[in-house]
Amino acid sequence: MSEGNLNVQAVFVDRDGTIGGTGHFIHPRDFVLFPMAQEAIHLLKSNGIRVFAFTNQYRISRGQATVQEFEDQFTHFGFDESYICPHEEECNCRKPKPGMLLEAARQHSLDLRKCVVIGDVGDTDMLAAHAVGAIKILVRTGWGEGSLTTFREKWSETEPDYIAADILEAVHWILGKKAVNGHS
Repeated sequence: MSEGNLNVQAVFVDRDGTIGGTGHFIHPRDFVLFPMAQEAIHLLKSNGIRVFAFTNQYRISRGQATVQEFEDQFTHFGFDESYICPHEEECNCRKPKPGMLLEAARQHSLDLRKCVVIGDVGDTDMLAAHAVGAIKILVRTGWGEGSLTTFREKWSETEPDYIAADILEAVHWILGKKAVNGHS
């Protein structure tokens, strides 16, 4: 990364295991944010950084929830927009493919190299971010610990730019990096 301000344009945040829940599917009506997640979203937005949800939710294709229920939830949490892959089968938007990131870049004129992906799964969230050159932050919540240990070989071709205890620590790192000069 070049010297100077990162000038983060947007942050893409995974849902399950990253902002709440366990990493497993939880219907939006039953989903509870981690205590620090709302503060983290607010901090990004108050610093002029757009916040986008970025999540695989194949249970939608099984009729167990709707895209609208997820969109409403993300709007309630303060996300600027949500990118949701509802497919169970192979597609261009299902992480680790970067289709959701590419769609957001097209819609919002983003340079994905100036965007951050925060997630708990190395072989989906981190690989999607890596495919487009985004900054990668792995959180230790949800599947994060397992991504760093048991399942590390599934995404060994890349390294996170930062490993955070949780989403709030990740946001503090982003804001600290945003405000200082230097390399990541």
